[in-house]
Amino acid sequence: MQACRLSAADLACRRGDRVLFARLSLAVESGTALHVTGANGCGKSSLLRILAGLLPAYAGAVVREGNAGLIDERPALDPHLPLARALAFWSALDHAATVPLERLGLGALGDVPVRYLSTGQAKRAAFARLIVQNAPIWLLDEPFNGLDDAGAGLALELTGEHLAGGGIAVIASHQPFALPGTARLALADYAT
Repeated sequence: MQACRLSAADLACRRGDRVLFARLSLAVESGTALHVTGANGCGKSSLLRILAGLLPAYAGAVVREGNAGLIDERPALDPHLPLARALAFWSALDHAATVPLERLGLGALGDVPVRYLSTGQAKRAAFARLIVQNAPIWLLDEPFNGLDDAGAGLALELTGEHLAGGGIAVIASHQPFALPGTARLALADYAT
């Protein structure tokens, strides 16, 4: 995996007329994770989008060394394609290895259109997409939403393996994320 680093200096996020947070700085190094916590609507998802480069910061700057992959409420897969074809599209685009459908409990669903997947199946499919993307920086927005206990355990396991391989993970969630050594950032500390 390529070397990676993610940092931000004096970030602020404005949504409409409201500044959600300001003066937020962070640094995440290769092999480490950061768990961003806070109440609904405090800006956790917006922070991840800023870190991914999908949303401009109201103030401040982000420096990313390495590509970033984002999991949010949308699995980034064509809803009309069967799951295997939808993932194969991204595998070919990313010049990636075979998608680990069996490991993610999706082996029997390769011919099912993505739009028919349950919420948990779609979340596991999003993890499959993220794995084949081979991005060293993982941005995980509420990664346990829709997952049963086994699925949440698998998400933790996959993230731990990613970190052990030198990757970075930033997890925005109000739920606990129990990986040893994970740093915490309470977004309420930066509320305006």
